[in-house]
Amino acid sequence: MSSHSGVWTIGVEEEYQIIDLHTRALSSDAEALLKAMKAHPNITVQTELQRSQIEISTPICQNLSEVRTALCYARQNLIQQARTMNLGIAAAGTHPFSPWDEQILSPSSRYTVMEQKYQQLTREQVIFGCHIHVGCRDRDDAIQIANRARIWLAPLLALTANSPYWQGKDTGYTSFRTELWWRWPMAGPPAHFTTYADYQTLVQALVSNRSIDDSTHIYWDIRLSERFPTIEFRIMDVCLTVQETVMLTGIIRALVQTCYQQIHLQSCYAQTPTEILRNAHWRAARYGLEGELIDVSTNSLVAAPLLIKKLLDFVRPALEENGEWEEISTSVQTVLQMGNGATRQRQIYQKNSSMIDVVDFILKETAQIA
Repeated sequence: MSSHSGVWTIGVEEEYQIIDLHTRALSSDAEALLKAMKAHPNITVQTELQRSQIEISTPICQNLSEVRTALCYARQNLIQQARTMNLGIAAAGTHPFSPWDEQILSPSSRYTVMEQKYQQLTREQVIFGCHIHVGCRDRDDAIQIANRARIWLAPLLALTANSPYWQGKDTGYTSFRTELWWRWPMAGPPAHFTTYADYQTLVQALVSNRSIDDSTHIYWDIRLSERFPTIEFRIMDVCLTVQETVMLTGIIRALVQTCYQQIHLQSCYAQTPTEILRNAHWRAARYGLEGELIDVSTNSLVAAPLLIKKLLDFVRPALEENGEWEEISTSVQTVLQMGNGATRQRQIYQKNSSMIDVVDFILKETAQIA
């Protein structure tokens, strides 16, 4: 097995809602906003599936300080530019009330093909996620890391669940984005792979039988990126605040480092069936921090904060080595006390029964520049 050299690089992608500041509904002005953002060449911005979405990407970062700086800079400049167009930028996994059938697909051949193939799934795909990449050039190592990291995704989702509302209704879920996303045939938890060659064999089989056009159409909750030499974590809703995204990034990088160390120590780990993981992720999407989650290592239900503490204990040596333990553990404790994004959205709605107030809250939280 090769040894990892240098820093475990990190990169973050965040998908945002474009909001009409007059109505607080989604606005299909992504192309105009993207054109205006060309005046900010230091920010990587692109359109997404719907014209009411816009995505930012950080540069390759060496540490959490660089991640925070990049996210703050991107959010701040995007928000300021949007305001000049009477638009807002909101970071939540779903919009509280905008109907899916009022959204317009982006004019891209990729998205046109997706609509032709997946039909209603594509049209209703009005969701906003956060993708975190951790650099790992050796694909065999990356598969083994993913095998170990996949059993820790549920507590990550519970911490960051931020989409309780859909089409003006409380869905009963903390991350309804997860449920909308999982309807796609190549979404959800990945399988366990013995080797990278096994992974490649499956991908080739999917391409051969025309289930997918290429490996970029694999949408698992954790996957090997085809664009970059990274492991990509995709299960999370976009976070309300920069600090929560930084917290998440720190945990995920430490998780990758810990799993890599386990490979070299040949430590045992739970080769959990995908069906159990899917149920574990469902519980995290349904209950968030306020219910019981599945501890797959013991196949038992535990209170969400206890499973999150178990995750933090697991990655603590890596966080301490990175000089990030105090910051990350404090941030996690803050979220456990205040609630994740879904809980905080619901608290706002309970005051005045106003979805407009919820959107205003999301806009305010998104603009919190740490």
